[in-house]
Amino acid sequence: MRFAALDDDNSELELIQKTVTALGHDCHTFSNGKSLLRALQHETFDFLVLDWELPDTSGPEVVKWVRENIQEAVPILMITNRSDERDVVHGLTAGADDFMSKPVRVRELMARINALLRRLYPKATQQEFTWGNYHCNVATQSFWHNGVALNLKNKEFELALFLFQNLGRLLSRQHIQEQVWGMQSVELQTRTLDTHISSVRTKLKLHPTNGYRLTAVYGIGYRLEADAPEVLNKEDS
Repeated sequence: MRFAALDDDNSELELIQKTVTALGHDCHTFSNGKSLLRALQHETFDFLVLDWELPDTSGPEVVKWVRENIQEAVPILMITNRSDERDVVHGLTAGADDFMSKPVRVRELMARINALLRRLYPKATQQEFTWGNYHCNVATQSFWHNGVALNLKNKEFELALFLFQNLGRLLSRQHIQEQVWGMQSVELQTRTLDTHISSVRTKLKLHPTNGYRLTAVYGIGYRLEADAPEVLNKEDS
């Protein structure tokens, strides 16, 4: 998962980053609301950890902006010195999913993150998926279309799975690169992602006649969309 953490206290921000990293996720840090909001206009994240008190805005204001401008329901955990019930209600009403008080306690932070991930990304540990006429087995790294096995290389499989698991969601280039290649965009050759996208589109026949459309969104990244309402992700029984 790709996290964004916002806090103007460097020691707290470092603790949050280390905790998130220890859980096996990538964590990008921001020290003011303006820099995070600027990033959110061209980057995508799976989870936000936000401080309430900020030098240029407030946590609830950031939450409000996210809920009004980000289509996907990104989970948001707020961290604050405040403990008054009215403040908690205000934060949750703004759109936060959970709330914890400072000082940050590592075990509590881990527990709250994992609880939100289980609730909002319940299929993260699922091993088999079916999307319309496509079937995927994670354990064997296999993809089929209409019962025919597709010849995908390792990174092509990981990219296809990541796109399908985020069906309908706009994903930034850096988000895709970090989750599939495990590296920052500057470490990956510019054309590597585009080449793999083209290969996945061709090998999986991702075009409207098969119910899917894989499109580039200029300046941001890519989105895989289902063109037909019956093409929905369902868990194998």
